[in-house]
Amino acid sequence: MDTPRVGIPERLAERMTMPEQHEYLRSRLTRRGVLRAGMAGAGAVAGAGLLGGGPGAAAYAAGPTLVTAPASGRVSGALVAPYGRHLAFGADPKTQMRISWQVPLAVRKPFVRVGLHPWDLGRRIEAEVRHLHTPALPRKLPAVDQYYLHAALDNLRPGTTYYYGVGHTGFDPADARNLAATGTFRTAPARPGKFTFTAFGDQGVSYHALANDQLILGQDPAFHLHAGDICYADDSGSGRPDDVYDARTWDQFLAQTESVAKTVPWMVTTGNHDMEAWYSPNGYGGQSARWALPSNGFDHRRSPGVYSFVYGNVGVVALDANDVSYEITANTGYSGGRQTAWLDRRLRELRSHRDIDFIVVFFHHCAFSTTNGHASDGGVRAAWVPLFEKHKVDLVINGHNHVYERTDAIRRGRVGRKVPIGGTADSSRDGIVYVTAGGAGKSLYDFPVPDSYEGHVHERDHVASYFWEKGRVKHRETVEWSRVRYTGYSFLAVESEPGRRARLRVTALAESGARVDRFDVVRVGR
Repeated sequence: MDTPRVGIPERLAERMTMPEQHEYLRSRLTRRGVLRAGMAGAGAVAGAGLLGGGPGAAAYAAGPTLVTAPASGRVSGALVAPYGRHLAFGADPKTQMRISWQVPLAVRKPFVRVGLHPWDLGRRIEAEVRHLHTPALPRKLPAVDQYYLHAALDNLRPGTTYYYGVGHTGFDPADARNLAATGTFRTAPARPGKFTFTAFGDQGVSYHALANDQLILGQDPAFHLHAGDICYADDSGSGRPDDVYDARTWDQFLAQTESVAKTVPWMVTTGNHDMEAWYSPNGYGGQSARWALPSNGFDHRRSPGVYSFVYGNVGVVALDANDVSYEITANTGYSGGRQTAWLDRRLRELRSHRDIDFIVVFFHHCAFSTTNGHASDGGVRAAWVPLFEKHKVDLVINGHNHVYERTDAIRRGRVGRKVPIGGTADSSRDGIVYVTAGGAGKSLYDFPVPDSYEGHVHERDHVASYFWEKGRVKHRETVEWSRVRYTGYSFLAVESEPGRRARLRVTALAESGARVDRFDVVRVGR
């Protein structure tokens, strides 16, 4: 979709970093008086002070400003219903859960009630309010104020089902009239056991996205991994100053996802469509406002989508590939190498843990893909693939390309072992299987092969493709590692089984429920 130009020369627009875009938008919109036009909205005065360079501007660079609801409101709290509930683990899934939700208007004293039975929600935890003001950006979008609420639950019992309800002054989830605001979650077990998790990327708001959500719920997953490009409020995703994002799309997305995410921890990372320059110089102020993710990455304020956790016998690492991308460069190098250094340390720690059989890494931009959309990112290959191989990562999950594609086991850029449908890879010896799971709901891509058609692509040992080199140059290559390709909507279900013969059974399912692919990952050697 075309977006209106904002008066920046083409060559300059290509070079602007995310902090430069943030400063440009602040000065441009303030100069034109757009903020003044939105002052009537709740909280706009606070937004104008922050984004106009007031005392809070420096603090806002690290993330969204936390504000409390006004002491008196025009609307009774009894008439304001919470929605968009979504869960996330803390750094320790056995004892920590984060509950997040949204309200359409400012409310007083938001809270969560928690208990071991639906009729006894006796424990009450205060919630913080993260207020996000979006001015009237181009494309005649209205100014929007959004209120995201987050409660941190710590010291929980491992392997326990909890009941919870969200509320605020005037709206108590313990009231029988408000039972729709209650939900459940289960903490990770104290000892490793068999479990399933699901994964995809590039979801957006659509009937296909909703269909995938409902199929995911049927897998009874312990958690879900979202590999970025979450809702597509920014339709362009080019990381340019003329990108325009409709903040209301987040309202639609969270309402769509609530049926699953209110029960299943929804662990997200950052895609190129998730960089929104208006809110903060790093482009992630919006993500920090809307999600409460583990804060154990290299810098959770600058990089909310970088973290890790351990569930059972699986260590999971989330990364922000905008930092290393050669294709979309607005945030390339923003961490100054700190994220890659943290990744090296964290993978070493996880691999040394005796109870961890498998390490799964997920992020947005593809290390290995052959589609006509984005293909492979040479920046990811250069910065991270050597570390994946050094620490013998077992499975890498990406989005970015809106298809399903799965490689053979890859070592040093070549096929270490062919892994046909139903096959097995020993990640300690054969190499790493990379999966592109970008068919979550957004419009689909295709493959550059003459015998492709809707659904599976014919088996081929040689595929012509390319990867992005530094300087946004496409480097042509012919690859042998693209083993399974599918152009329909789909998601991953991964079953982990610990024990002497530990394995990951990875299955790709179409939105119809049909099985697209299946393979096993094992570790004979540690």
